[in-house]
Amino acid sequence: METSEGRKKRAYMTRRSIMDFGMGAIIAGFGLVFLFSKKLQMVVDLEPVFLYSIAGLNLLYGGFRIYRGFQKDYFKDEE
Repeated sequence: METSEGRKKRAYMTRRSIMDFGMGAIIAGFGLVFLFSKKLQMVVDLEPVFLYSIAGLNLLYGGFRIYRGFQKDYFKDEE
């Protein structure tokens, strides 16, 4: 039988994981939009170096958030 504390931790981990997946997808989506802005015929008034830098950083951070959602390692300090 699982304790109330265990159920709370599992529910917290599930909510946090879903949030990481969602935020990671949104941030990575912005990276893709910046990366393909010329093909999407968007006018972005930035130098190409800055545009691709922003796109790369968004893709990296979005990928990290998605990876963290898969890991579900939110209670590292308690072991």
